[in-house]
Amino acid sequence: MTLDNLLKQYEQGPDILRAAVAGLRNEQFDAKPVPGKWSIRQVICHIADFETIYADRMKRVLVEDNPTMFGGNPDTFAAGLHYEQRSAEEELELIQAVRRQLAVILRHTDVEDFQRTGVHSEAGPLTLETLLERVTGHIPHHVDFIKAKVAAMG
Repeated sequence: MTLDNLLKQYEQGPDILRAAVAGLRNEQFDAKPVPGKWSIRQVICHIADFETIYADRMKRVLVEDNPTMFGGNPDTFAAGLHYEQRSAEEELELIQAVRRQLAVILRHTDVEDFQRTGVHSEAGPLTLETLLERVTGHIPHHVDFIKAKVAAMG
């Protein structure tokens, strides 16, 4: 895939997520139709939290020499960051704003800078391009789960 196509997919992520939750009532965001799995609100909050983490990682790779990036346990975030109290709409707006800002930065980044690296505490060395690929795939990955939850609710 070309870098331009990857950036287009990255930019389209928030629209894909919004389409997956369009028309849901507030109580549906908190329903847990699949036992032992997160609600749709929790999934959206998880995406929002990791959007900001990935944005930080990518910015650091761009401006620092081989920065260290730390992992984060999604369940720990969900348990401690009050997902049930957060507004799904505000989280969707945050995701969109982060991607919009970073897309401007990335579209003005020299192609060779996408090979700059940082060192992830669990995954080892990662290029900017790899980080972009991972975060770009994050929303579609979770949209599949959201669609399954919506289908389970009937």
